[in-house]
Amino acid sequence: MSINESIKNKQMSRQNGIVQPLLTDLYQITMAYAYWKSGKINDVAVFDLFFRTNPFQGEFTIFAGLEECLKFLENFHYSDSDIEYLMQTLPDKTEPEFFAYLKDLTCKDIKLSAIEEGSVVFPRVPLLRIEGPLIVAQLLETTLLTLVNFASLMATNAARYRMVAGKNVSLLEFGLRRAQGPDGGLSASKYAYIGGFDGTSNVLAGKMFNIPVKGTHAHSFVTSFSSLDDIASVVIRHAETQKQCNLLELAIEWRKRVSSITDVSPEEASDGELAALISYALAFPTGFLALVDTYDVKRYNFQALRHGQRINGHSGYNSNCGSNVNRINNCNTYGYSMVERTLRSGLLNFCAVALALNDCGYRAVGIRIDSGDLAYLSVLARSTFEKISELYKLPWFSKLTIVASNDINEDTILSLNEQGHKIDCFGIGTHLVTCQRQPALGCVYKLVEINGQPRIKLSQDVGKVTIPGHKEAYRLFGADGHALIDLLQRSTEPAPTVGQKVLCRHPFQESKRAYVIPSQVEHLYKEYWRDGNICIPLKPLSEVRERVQTSLRTLRQDIKRNLNPTPYKVAVSDDLYTFIHDLWLQNAPIGELS
Repeated sequence: MSINESIKNKQMSRQNGIVQPLLTDLYQITMAYAYWKSGKINDVAVFDLFFRTNPFQGEFTIFAGLEECLKFLENFHYSDSDIEYLMQTLPDKTEPEFFAYLKDLTCKDIKLSAIEEGSVVFPRVPLLRIEGPLIVAQLLETTLLTLVNFASLMATNAARYRMVAGKNVSLLEFGLRRAQGPDGGLSASKYAYIGGFDGTSNVLAGKMFNIPVKGTHAHSFVTSFSSLDDIASVVIRHAETQKQCNLLELAIEWRKRVSSITDVSPEEASDGELAALISYALAFPTGFLALVDTYDVKRYNFQALRHGQRINGHSGYNSNCGSNVNRINNCNTYGYSMVERTLRSGLLNFCAVALALNDCGYRAVGIRIDSGDLAYLSVLARSTFEKISELYKLPWFSKLTIVASNDINEDTILSLNEQGHKIDCFGIGTHLVTCQRQPALGCVYKLVEINGQPRIKLSQDVGKVTIPGHKEAYRLFGADGHALIDLLQRSTEPAPTVGQKVLCRHPFQESKRAYVIPSQVEHLYKEYWRDGNICIPLKPLSEVRERVQTSLRTLRQDIKRNLNPTPYKVAVSDDLYTFIHDLWLQNAPIGELS
């Protein structure tokens, strides 16, 4: 390994400080002590980590969190303060030798096999297989589950947003302020990027995970300016000639010229907003992307019901009636009928500043819309940009970026698609990072073998019956290149081969079976951890992100569709089917009738 590779691996192996052996449920520690007291120190176990149902009413899941699991194994160690805390927490009669045993525990005797991170996965197929000393493997349960559950849920949610948005629309994660705490926010940013998002507003995530960071300004920036007098400086140097330009004068002139295109008079637009946009453009002339919905501009036909006074050029009572929507609502209480024309002060002001910047040798980036009818407003904005582009011979102006935010979810994007929106980028927060549609994946961690003997969990709910024993998993592909079925086999069975017929059976329904002749066979498990070392170098997030899209392309479209997707088949071999049901009969209690 080269020095650069070594440095890179060390950087990637940095672990979230909160992920440590005590990030677990107390019952893992109490079970460990009971195992220790029972003389089960040398027992060897096999655990499977899997989930039972795909999230979000879909038929696929994205596996994520493997890198963090490997870091956890690499750094697993009870510190002196951990031991001291456990001695205070466990009952007084807990033998001191147990704490000495914990102090020396590491994961050097654990073997972890897993599906590649970023792969599309399905219910019942183990994502992780953990083999090794029973006590150590038991102590890993809760932490591995918390590292895989949310990561996989978030990556799946993000991948679904990517699919409905389409490949030509950018997606930005804006959810830090709404996430489930700071660690939840950081994890959400990481796994949203893996799932297909293009960037995040989370600066720490950008630093830690090398995710592109994006952001512009908030409404507070606009409302902090009251008038044009609030602009500290109006001078900007031309990008090429370095000649001084007065951006304010240019913007005011352009606002007059393009007001007819936006159908908003300069007097109706907010001067405070114009001051804010000019100030922002002066700060970021090469990255000018402005929020344009702080003030609603509406044109009214006022008919005085009782008086004919004129206020700000309109009939009415209240001299505070202006462009702010709240002020207009107040005006309405005085009894005037209003004919609303839904336009935006921000659109006129933005175009004026963007054209002024162009005079100074700079190109604006675009606008963000954070409220209202996003489909209509995006079409209106695009139409305005195109008219200005044609009128002033500025081809780039028609292609200005339109970003939309405002509590967007999967259904919102589908609806906007149907309405023919003109949005280039979605900023998505709450629904993405909190996974509001389904807040948990439900991965479980089950013992399937102890000292070479298979173990099965029985339940009246067949969905909770486990598939026992040490198993391998294969993905079988059809002639069209799409994945057909995932097949679980006993590890002692020969692997399926291309062109050879294999009987695939539903694990619990006898009549559901089919022969498959695979055109391609993918062994799903790779050995990632053995003898205290990571066996396969960790991949950067960008490669894991690409793996998600590559893996999704192997699925038929009907499996991925949003409405009534086709279930993907997970089967067991004929040998494993017989093994499951023989073991079931051996362990199921026999009732007695009297």
